[in-house]
This record gives sequence, C-alpha cells and structure tokens, in this order.
Amino acid sequence: MKFQYIKALTFALTVCSLTAHAKTSVSEPWARATVAGQVMGGAFVNLTSDQPAQLVGVSSPVAVETQLHGMSMQGEGMQMKQVPSIDLPANQTVSLRPGSYHIMLMGLKKPLVAGSIVPIQLKVKTAKGNIEVLRIKVPVKILDTHMMSHSHGM
Repeated sequence: MKFQYIKALTFALTVCSLTAHAKTSVSEPWARATVAGQVMGGAFVNLTSDQPAQLVGVSSPVAVETQLHGMSMQGEGMQMKQVPSIDLPANQTVSLRPGSYHIMLMGLKKPLVAGSIVPIQLKVKTAKGNIEVLRIKVPVKILDTHMMSHSHGM
C-alpha cells in the first residue's frame, strides 16, 4: 500500500513539473547574409509554444546589441521599431520573417557570411512567469529575389 502511494505521488509530481514548464519548438531558423561594412543584420525563425508564452529576449555574440523588432504600416510605408516582447499563443506557430516580427543584430562584429552559423539565444517567458532559454544555431543564407520582394527594405 505504501509503495503504491509513493508511486502515485511521484507520478503526480512528475506531471505537475511537466506542465509548469513551457516547451517551445524552433523551426526554419535563418539569418540574412550581409556585405562588408554592413553593421546590421536580420535573423528569422518559426516558434511554437505548447502553452501561452512570450518571446521576451534575444542575444547573440555576433552583434553588439540584439533586439526584437516589428514592422507596421505608417502611411504608405513600412516602419520598423523595437518591441519588448512577441506573444506566442499556445500551439500556434509564430513566424519571425522579413516584413514582420524579426530579430535585429545591431553592431555586427563581422559580416554574416553565407554558409556560416550564427549562435542566438532566445528567452521565452510563460504566462506563469517561468523562463525557458533556447540556444539555437542559425544558418546564414544569401537573400534571393523571392525573399527580397517580401523584405520591405530589410
């Protein structure tokens, strides 16, 4: 009887600890290749959280400063500005992509060369206040003409 109680208690504690922490999955990460002298770059990724959460921080050793940015229409043009966080609704994929939310790498320490990898750390906060840190390796790609048509000058 005592063994069954301990087994049930262990199972309940395991289930509680699993539901307390968000699991955010990452897909299709990439960063745009830059040219010599370019001091800013962009990185993009798809994020899906298993519970309501927010992307609240980003960092990378390749840049002096890393920020979350959003784009919106201002009159007839697009305007880019820093945002404090990006909502991640439960079980919905949020795409950080050109012309929308994205990661800005500011003060690049060297050009982002196609074929190289950029380490980026993402900080996700759950609705309950738990923090999940995701360390991702982002491949650098050359901007093709299809991407360029959707980039709005990024």
